[in-house]
Amino acid sequence: MSDMSASPAGPPTVMHVDMDAFYASVEIRRRPELRGKPVVVGALGPRGVVLSATHDVRPYGVRAGQPVGRARRLCPQAVFLPPDHDEYATVSANVMEVFRAVTPVVEPLSLDEAFLDLSGSLRRLGGDPAHIGEQIRARVADEQGITCSVGVASTKFVAKLAGATAKPDGLRVVPDDEVLEFLHPLPVDRLWGVGERTEAALTRLGLHTVGDIAHTPAATLCRALGQAAGRHLHALAWGRDERPVVPSEPERSIGTEETFPADVDDPAVVRRTLLRLAGRTGARLRAAGLAGRTVTLKVRFSDFTTLTRSKTLRDATDVGRDIYATACALHAGLGLERARLRLVGVRVEHLVPGDRPRQMVLGERARGWSEVERAADAVRDRFGGRALAPASLLADPGRDGRSRGPGTRR
Repeated sequence: MSDMSASPAGPPTVMHVDMDAFYASVEIRRRPELRGKPVVVGALGPRGVVLSATHDVRPYGVRAGQPVGRARRLCPQAVFLPPDHDEYATVSANVMEVFRAVTPVVEPLSLDEAFLDLSGSLRRLGGDPAHIGEQIRARVADEQGITCSVGVASTKFVAKLAGATAKPDGLRVVPDDEVLEFLHPLPVDRLWGVGERTEAALTRLGLHTVGDIAHTPAATLCRALGQAAGRHLHALAWGRDERPVVPSEPERSIGTEETFPADVDDPAVVRRTLLRLAGRTGARLRAAGLAGRTVTLKVRFSDFTTLTRSKTLRDATDVGRDIYATACALHAGLGLERARLRLVGVRVEHLVPGDRPRQMVLGERARGWSEVERAADAVRDRFGGRALAPASLLADPGRDGRSRGPGTRR
């Protein structure tokens, strides 16, 4: 008798969708001449890291999170490109809309992957999760020009693993009665929570596969790894994962940040960076249908000390020009004109729906920068994230070569 709890009846309803080499795929989409060539996307400065790489560079040892310098040494023939986060955010939003056309229960994990709960949509869509997965893959390829891999199972953990085994550009469904057959031959490092130290501890116990862990008493694992880790791995080894798919919560703040390739003490460079970050933040607010009342500036010094300063506006805004003016005022108030900075960031908080009426000031024009920036959004949506930018940024050689932080915090 197995240690696995009773499986739910019916077809599996948890789907994991992951874009294949997302950033690199988006770059290849708009540069068709790169198709078939090894491509690496990452901040190209001395502190840059690999953000995405096509699958044909994996055999050389190139991985996401690796220093770009090491990636160049491992695969010098690859094409190295700076990231365009505006474009990736746009494509991601379009992909998420494809998912939400299938089910409203979508839990994004990042720009390029999400869990979907099909339980409420399965009957309406024909009852076959494999067919639904193929429809999603076809729509993403047709509408966005990139590929994705899909895994389907009755738990998040197994669905994610199933999709990983289907990469690139594939689909795998693991029915309930095949979960253990699928899981048990896998190496232990495929379990969530198994890093190098845990793997070493399991190896010392003679445990090399998921099946080895499953057939080891939970008490033994707890003595070796601790109560929480031992019970967690034992449950996963039997395919147990009780976590539901949780739809994304409304954004609490939206913003972005940049780490400079080298520490900066030039106020003009800082102001140009703030202009770029404010514009990107405004565009993301508008894309999300949101506006915010509080603008927060973040600065990190060369010694990694970090300061934040905030200002709450009279009215909520989604206008990059307003965000930029506020961020510059906050920066000036710090008195850091010649301080050496490693990072700056801009964030807007206290979000409200962007279509709420706004009290106008006497003499203020009814139409202004908001309409200008929305028109610019439409141009970038049609021609790409680099199609339009403030003139002061066009000659900035580093504007696409710096590493950037996450765009949305939940």
